[in-house]
Amino acid sequence: MQRINKIKSAAEALACVADGQRIMIGGFGLRGTPNTLVDALVTNGARDLTIISNDLGSPGVGLGKLLSNKQVKRLIGTYYTWNSDAVNAYNQGEIEVELVPQGTFAESIRAAGYGIPAYYTLVSAGTELGKGKETWEFDGRSYVMERAIHADVALIQAYKADRIGNLVYCKTARNFNPIMAMAACYTVALVDEIVDLGAMDPECIVTPHIFVQAIVKEGEA
Repeated sequence: MQRINKIKSAAEALACVADGQRIMIGGFGLRGTPNTLVDALVTNGARDLTIISNDLGSPGVGLGKLLSNKQVKRLIGTYYTWNSDAVNAYNQGEIEVELVPQGTFAESIRAAGYGIPAYYTLVSAGTELGKGKETWEFDGRSYVMERAIHADVALIQAYKADRIGNLVYCKTARNFNPIMAMAACYTVALVDEIVDLGAMDPECIVTPHIFVQAIVKEGEA
């Protein structure tokens, strides 16, 4: 039987990223963001990207480097105001921004991973964020239809992997990473440690290897 080994350098793992793709990037603020993979994406130079992330880091820092490098066409996420570059770029018409309530953001990504095309939620009903979206009434209350959020590529961070891509996470750094791994066609995981196959307790594995196509070890990218 052929030995499966998904370990790659960051450059190798991101070589397939192309102009115009939808890229999910895990993290919440400073926790769980695969900054080494973000740096590799900057080096890759792909343009007109749709970045799907909770935020966009800070000006010129983390995910903010993608904007500084003129690689971003559209943002889909929940909170961008701590990056003044993102605010200015939007106000000047340089990028598009789709704001999504954070719970809806998480659920829409999860839905994509589970093959659910759309769902109804109370969140945003009767607000600016719900305008123009289909609504339906259940038990006397209005619900907004939200579509699943898919991506071509997901860049995520985990704590530990084996060589075929089973993943475990570390505390709050887990955040959006597991659901993003399921919602993309191609997932790259940045990890702190790679262990032998069978070394991890199966009951502790959060993301099964079937959702991961490439593994990059921190410090060896």
